[in-house]
Order: sequence, then C-alpha cells, then structure tokens
Amino acid sequence: MNRAEKAVAVAEIADQIKESEAIFAVDYRGITVTQVAEVRAQLRGVDATLRVVKNSLTERAADAVGAEYLKDLLSGPTALTFVRGDAAAAAKAISTFHREHAILAFKGGMMNGETLDVEQIQTIARLPAREVLYGQLVGVVASPITGLARSLGGLLGGLAIALGQLNEKKQSGEVEAGEAPAAAAPAAEPEAPDDEAAAEAAPEAEAEAEAAPDDTQETAPVADEPAAEAADDTPSDNENEADASA
Repeated sequence: MNRAEKAVAVAEIADQIKESEAIFAVDYRGITVTQVAEVRAQLRGVDATLRVVKNSLTERAADAVGAEYLKDLLSGPTALTFVRGDAAAAAKAISTFHREHAILAFKGGMMNGETLDVEQIQTIARLPAREVLYGQLVGVVASPITGLARSLGGLLGGLAIALGQLNEKKQSGEVEAGEAPAAAAPAAEPEAPDDEAAAEAAPEAEAEAEAAPDDTQETAPVADEPAAEAADDTPSDNENEADASA
C-alpha cells in the first residue's frame, strides 16, 4: 500500500469513526473468509460494518478525529465494528457468533463518545432490539394517556346520556325548558312569643265580657230620682213668704 492509498484508508476510517454511534473492537484471529462474509451479512441488516484494519492507520485516523480512546484497543489483530444503527443488535450478533465459534472476542469499544469495556458491551448485547425498546417505551408513556382518555371518554359519555334523558323529559312535558330547580321549602317560623299569645287571648276575653249580663247597670239604684221627688215636695222659700204675707 503506497502513501496515497494509506491516506485514502486513513480518511475512510476517520469518516467511519465520526459517523458511528458505537464502535466495537474485536480480535479477529482464527476467522475464515467465509465467516467474515457471514458476520458482515448479519451486521449489514442492523446498519453496521465489520472492517479489518491496520493498527497504524487506525491510530492516525483516531488522532485526526480526536478519538484517542481507540488507540488503547489497537493491540494485536483488530477488527472494528462501525455501528450507525442499532448498537444492541450489532453487539448481539457479534456476541452470538463468538459464543458459537469462539471467534471475534470483544476487546472494548465506545458509544456516544463514552468508552466501553467488555462487560459493558456484553450488557448492551443482552438488551432488546431498538424496535422492541421503542415499543416498550411507547407503551409505558401511552399507558397513563390511554387511562386518561378512557376516563374522559367515560365522563363525556355519561354527560351525553344525562343530557339525552333531560331532553326526553322536556319533550314529554315532565320538565319545562329553562325550568329552575324547585326551591327548598322555607324553614318553619318560630313559635309566637307570649305577647302574641296574650294578644290572641284578648279578643276572646272581650267576647266573653260582652256576652255576660251588665249587673252594674241593672242593680245600681237610681239615687237622683228620690232626691228629685223630695225636692218637688219641699216648698220653696218664695212660696213660704207669700203665704205669710197673705
């Protein structure tokens, strides 16, 4: 590989580093050409690429894009898995292949700018695929919304039924349009005080008094009449003088 070809290779690796959401470094010792093709076919389905790289060229590419953490993984035969799609699915594909063939052991990697050790990559490989995670997340988020929508739907349905029943009553004449609810019965008036009771008893007493005979008027003696008669029988002084002169 001449200098120009090396420059092209470095630029390609640098672009792949920048475009990848995750990068997994693996040891490719013992793998055959057929197995490489098989792994690449599986990774292609999740938008990932396996590339056998030359460590010196990869170091230059890492320096060019500021990915210093990759340089620590470039010891011995190394292949890089550049993941632009589902990182969990890509890690799962390599992990499954390694479990079946004892080839492509993880050496480390990165995701979203953070370094990953082998244990972290294996944890990612055990995660569900991105589509499954999205579905679970949507289900969790949508559950309260669905419950709220059902509650609101039930309330609106009950309101519609109540309004419909009220409309039927209006049409049948049981309830007039705009009729206000019946007013509450007035509270009982307090008992009349003793003065009012006395006032009510007074007319009864007067009626009894009118019905009773007037004993005073019937039994009272007429004192003036005998006195008048006595006065008539007694001669006046003028009459006595007239008799004396005669």
